[in-house]
Amino acid sequence: MRVGSGFDVHAFGPGEHVMLGGVRVPHTHGVLAHSDGDVLLHALTDALLGAAGLGDIGQHFRDTDPRWKGADSARFVQAVLAMLRERGLRVGNADVTLIAERPKVGPYRDAIRARIAELLEVSGQAVNVKATTTERLGFLGRTEGLAAQAVVLLLESP
Repeated sequence: MRVGSGFDVHAFGPGEHVMLGGVRVPHTHGVLAHSDGDVLLHALTDALLGAAGLGDIGQHFRDTDPRWKGADSARFVQAVLAMLRERGLRVGNADVTLIAERPKVGPYRDAIRARIAELLEVSGQAVNVKATTTERLGFLGRTEGLAAQAVVLLLESP
């Protein structure tokens, strides 16, 4: 068994939606990012890499690389899963948390959970999606951006 954690943050910018766990969520802003700025999938990617001892998202998917400009963050998760398979590892479960005042996750939680489970090739019961606020404290509380954290358990493949 191996455990990894990940964290990501993005500032809000122009736009009318944010990507959360591979799901397009309507919002009053977009995010400033090189890729699609999906904080949940970025944190998840870092957690997967960390659990496997493979560094971090910036080492594998540099924000200076034009290949990743506007990229769907699902590609990062899929690429890391291929690395895990090569090492005889698979996902046991994942727990992700959005940290933001807005947008509210409730209406999209089931879709986000299903998409993350699909990407990780696990059942929906192996994925948990939560959200919390910072009680209006700090840059997140002032709705200047959003953040996410993720924890994953990796198991040896049978």
